[in-house]
Amino acid sequence: MPRTASLSRKTSETEISLSVDLDGRGESSISTGVGFFDHMLTLLSRHALIDLKVVAKGDLHIDPHHTVEDVGIVLGQALNQAIGDKNGICRYGHFTLPMDEVLVTTALDFSGRPVLVVDLPFKSPLIGEFPSELVEEFLRALSSHAKLNLHVRTLANGNSHHLAEAVFKSLGRALRMAVAIDPREPGTPSTKGSL
Repeated sequence: MPRTASLSRKTSETEISLSVDLDGRGESSISTGVGFFDHMLTLLSRHALIDLKVVAKGDLHIDPHHTVEDVGIVLGQALNQAIGDKNGICRYGHFTLPMDEVLVTTALDFSGRPVLVVDLPFKSPLIGEFPSELVEEFLRALSSHAKLNLHVRTLANGNSHHLAEAVFKSLGRALRMAVAIDPREPGTPSTKGSL
């Protein structure tokens, strides 16, 4: 069965169309109107080997907050829908990623219990024109709507652009591991029998 999802969301602040293919090749087409965020989502798709298409129109005349948060909401919903009943997935994923002087660890669990724990001490409030605090806002929305237990820790800090890249790349690699099909576990990856 294809592990795909296509969703749309329209509010007074944003209009988003998004599709994912968990068994893709890391191909992406991203257009949010926020250049740095497009770059981060492209990295996420490529390292997760998840095909991702995003078209977002938001109230960028105010700031990018609503656009970034709402893309996180829709991506989380799409991931949750695409993995379905979670039978056969590895469920857990983790990756420690170096990005020059920066080192970030991401660990996650498709447990059905959304929890976000982050340690992202950005040295700059802006990365170009992108507010660095929106990285955490995206992760919170993603975690809540994918029903994902998500931990992101900075082990070595440095340039804020490098830190953001390390977050999205390590998240991609951890997602890749978690949504992979486990050939030894065709059922629910839990002793409870359900997630």
